[in-house]
Amino acid sequence: MAVEAGPPPLTERQQARRGRILHAGAQLARRGGFDAVQMREVAESSSVALGTLYRYFPSKIHLLVATMQDQLQHLHTTLRERPPAGDTPAERVASTLMGAFRALQREPQLADAMVRALTFADRSVSREVDAVSRLTTAIILDATGLADPTPEQLSAVRVIEHTWHSALITWASGRSSIAQVRTDIETVCRLIDLTG
Repeated sequence: MAVEAGPPPLTERQQARRGRILHAGAQLARRGGFDAVQMREVAESSSVALGTLYRYFPSKIHLLVATMQDQLQHLHTTLRERPPAGDTPAERVASTLMGAFRALQREPQLADAMVRALTFADRSVSREVDAVSRLTTAIILDATGLADPTPEQLSAVRVIEHTWHSALITWASGRSSIAQVRTDIETVCRLIDLTG
């Protein structure tokens, strides 16, 4: 089975342009949510041609899922610089994920836009969605502090990731409170300790 090759690495200039585009999209989402992110406005705000924007991000769904990836990358970097407190892996993972939820609460329009994009993503966005999933897994694994997780612990990490994404969707759509999210996250994180 042939493995699909990813895009070639970006040059420094291309990375800077991509960063400007992501920043512009996030700023529009912060102000007005999912509907406020219009590709023409993103192009104007980031000082790139509309055609160039579409080469980087074929749709606003691609752009907003990439924005979520960018936000998670910042969280991952912070986590590596300042590991979470907690006596058990479960406490550390719950602390990390609830910290991410608090950050999302501070920017509800952006959070809603990113979650909606992730929910609407079809197969054409699979590369970006997979990147978000891999990054979420890495964040959870790093938060556990476990150097060599067992297969059962890795399975628990996947269940935690699924619960995290589900909690994001129900919270962003107003179907669950942050208190309910906290309970669900703390409950599912106990799987890490149970499988140790």
